[in-house]
Amino acid sequence: MENVKIEDCVRKLSSGFARSQKIYDAVHGFIRFNELERMLIDSEPFQRLHHIHQLGIAFIVYPGATHTRFEHSLGAMELATQIFERIASKNFSIPDRDYWLQIIRFAALCHDLGHLPFSHDAEKALLGKAGHEEWTRRAILSDHCIPIWTRVQEYFPGKEVANDVLKMAIGEKKLIEMGEPLSFSPVERVLSQVVTGDFFGADRIDYLLRDAQCTGVSYGLFDYHQLIEMLCILSFEEELQLGIEENGIESCEALLLARHFMHQRVYQYSSVKAYKFHLARFMKIHFEGKNVLDSLEGYLSLTDSEILVALRKAAKDPAALGHADADALMRREKRFKAVCVKEGIGEHLGIPEGAFYLELNPQKESKGLSFPVLKRSGAVVPAGECSQISIPTSSNHIVYVAPEYEKVVQEVSQK
Repeated sequence: MENVKIEDCVRKLSSGFARSQKIYDAVHGFIRFNELERMLIDSEPFQRLHHIHQLGIAFIVYPGATHTRFEHSLGAMELATQIFERIASKNFSIPDRDYWLQIIRFAALCHDLGHLPFSHDAEKALLGKAGHEEWTRRAILSDHCIPIWTRVQEYFPGKEVANDVLKMAIGEKKLIEMGEPLSFSPVERVLSQVVTGDFFGADRIDYLLRDAQCTGVSYGLFDYHQLIEMLCILSFEEELQLGIEENGIESCEALLLARHFMHQRVYQYSSVKAYKFHLARFMKIHFEGKNVLDSLEGYLSLTDSEILVALRKAAKDPAALGHADADALMRREKRFKAVCVKEGIGEHLGIPEGAFYLELNPQKESKGLSFPVLKRSGAVVPAGECSQISIPTSSNHIVYVAPEYEKVVQEVSQK
């Protein structure tokens, strides 16, 4: 009788976790997933990502940038799987390996569930310090996802599936900022970097590759196959960290440069920033006094489509709230210009109120490689000892100015 129960459990496990289904992706080819992952992909929070542009309003500048958070999340799952399987095959034994691989895959699918329409464009204006991660947390712990976590728990009794997905999807640093009292073991801390890591995270690698391909900007391309091949878990500074073998340093330098150039050419490109400026102002006005941001169901009802309809309507009605920004988004000649300036400019330029806005950027340190490296000799050293590449930061701020006053600002900034 006992043997029958064991065989039945094995059969259930293999049927639930076998990756028998697939979807074709433009970046990674076929991405395979199992029945439980299909349940998550078919859920309302995940299907909503079909209608959230990965690069927000940037498709007005880069026409090919119409890809979505849906495909990015699938791509992040694929890369997270490759990273996990690579580090697990090396000299570090991951307890409950099958369980954590499944949690990592779920976390990669879930990590962007809480994005606003147009992704990051209006996040600062509407969501405050907690950002989209707070809504991701609510979605993971909602009735949409709990039945899936309950099914997984049948296969792994005693595991806190929902909390583990939350930890891997959001990461320790952000959860601490959010005041979420979840503790991380040393192994969980390093595994959370597989999805959310600032350098090696599957999220970052996929969006760089995908954004570069879809915008046609080749700066974001780098040898990520070599990078993943060289990844390993290392004991460094009295803790476990995700690091790399010495032969992978060049691929890490390429990633650092790719990230820098994509910020310069796409994410912080002046025309893109100008459109984001108008969109953020419009969305802040549009949602003022509405209760859609008060509940998860209201939040999940929001997609890019609703905002685009509201934009077109407001652009045609001079009396509508947010008309000026909607008009600027629909008619290029009305769009404000984003100009890099030094702090303090604009105080005595004679530009009327409402035609000039200064965005102060905090000063940041130069960015280099900051992770442990396993040298051929067996020693573990900081990456700074193996690479001299670092990215200097700019002290410039951004002025958003009505097009008829752009020349005034340009002349003063050049002086």
